[in-house]
Amino acid sequence: MLKQKWLLKCSIAFLVLLTSASFTEQKFIVFPSNAQTQSASESATPKVGQLEVVAELDITPGNVTASKDGRIFASIHGMRRGSTQLIEIFPGENKWEPFPNAAWNASPGSGKNVLNSPHGVAIDSQDRLWVIDHGNWMPNDAAPTRPKLIAFDINTREIVYRYDFPESATGTIMQDLAVDGERGFVYIADCGSRPAIVVVDINNNTSKRFENHPSLNAENVDLVVEGKKLLFLDADGNMQDARVPINPITLSADGETLFFGAMNGETWYSVPAGLFRERASDKAIGATIKVVGQKPVSDGVSTDAEGNHFFTSLEDGAIDKLSQDGKLTRLIQDDRLLPWADNVRFGADSWLYIAVNQLHRASIFTGKPDAGQPPYYIMRVWTGTQGQPGR
Repeated sequence: MLKQKWLLKCSIAFLVLLTSASFTEQKFIVFPSNAQTQSASESATPKVGQLEVVAELDITPGNVTASKDGRIFASIHGMRRGSTQLIEIFPGENKWEPFPNAAWNASPGSGKNVLNSPHGVAIDSQDRLWVIDHGNWMPNDAAPTRPKLIAFDINTREIVYRYDFPESATGTIMQDLAVDGERGFVYIADCGSRPAIVVVDINNNTSKRFENHPSLNAENVDLVVEGKKLLFLDADGNMQDARVPINPITLSADGETLFFGAMNGETWYSVPAGLFRERASDKAIGATIKVVGQKPVSDGVSTDAEGNHFFTSLEDGAIDKLSQDGKLTRLIQDDRLLPWADNVRFGADSWLYIAVNQLHRASIFTGKPDAGQPPYYIMRVWTGTQGQPGR
């Protein structure tokens, strides 16, 4: 097991990513025969809660995002790391390929311009694919590398933005993100030993950490998946209750309100995003944080243009909806979502895309060899609301 003390309190999901043994690279299996998934809404409007399989993979998706014209991208989770870390999926052609090219998907740690451990992905209104790469931290890595934020133009495949976090950020676990492409700000959830919201001002190439606030911490609620309460191995080889702090994070459609909560938490918070843009003090930011509703224990969230929030419910294998009036309801519950529905992002229309990746079957939770078995899934569900593609 890892010995670094700074990993002791890190995210459960990313303890998996950082502490797993090396895996051989796997290849694409098959897409479902009803590809056909892309045409379900062509003849008639789908039913609210209609769930479809978009892709079956034997390579493990971390997060998924979809563009307004239907292109699908996914990070590859480090728990089964191969040479490919970021992919574009082509359901109609039954294949995927490294994105933006093979060079960026070279062996992690092999150079400055490679993806080490990408996780959070999102596409903005300018067709830029934003990726938070939280560094080269696998057990066999020669040395840790600092996290970085990157954006690729999905049409030209060229890098259009890069921010390398300062040395003080090494050891943090930056993973989920929310992007305000219009104003030029990216909000990142850091679920490491110092839980924080990290804000990158892409106009000025600066970043700010907001930390030491109780809303960022895990609550004393269990993480239960497929009926089993999850434990994890700490750096000393002991099993502890899984407790993950801030993880899901999202923005309102107008970019003025930031929403967030802990993975191990049932409370959903809001804070004015403008305070981060103005570089307000932590005290001023903390004074404006308020509870806007309840949420399930969840790894991912997406907010539509109408102000509804859609969460993955890890315990129930479901997607739950928190409406603007604070009412929490169930959109869909399906056994296919039970093996860890990781993140959600809207694509075109009302389609909400979901990555399902079996993180709970990794050895960090069981003390046994990884029991994850392909296929791993990209799915989508029809919400019946106005989505925000890529977000």
